[in-house]
Amino acid sequence: MPSSDSDSPGRILGIGGIFFKSGAHQQLRAWYTEKLGIEQEPHGALFKWRSHQSPEREHFTVWSIFPQSSTYFDPSPAQFMINYIVDDLDALLAKLAASGVQIDPKRDDHDYERFAWIYDPDGNKIELWQPPVS
Repeated sequence: MPSSDSDSPGRILGIGGIFFKSGAHQQLRAWYTEKLGIEQEPHGALFKWRSHQSPEREHFTVWSIFPQSSTYFDPSPAQFMINYIVDDLDALLAKLAASGVQIDPKRDDHDYERFAWIYDPDGNKIELWQPPVS
């Protein structure tokens, strides 16, 4: 993490999603449902969890298979993308920019959640997600 102060705003709180591509994504979704019991909602499976710091608040991690033709991971050539839950998207982006991390200029801001994207040194796209405060 760019900052040594682990309590300052702009921190990764956990994994918000794991996304990967498949040339036979419908069949693969069915396999995971049938064989492993991972029920699929329209955007994938939701694994619910609670943190020790805020056990009253329910979080979830999305697990989803995208079609091979999806451009959602572009321009990354990777077959996967990890989504990290963050506490303060603006603070984290400021820290990352100050440390020279490549930041995608695109933002997806809604009343209920915010997204931004960065790239690791291998060019893998990483999604940052600030969920709503409850």
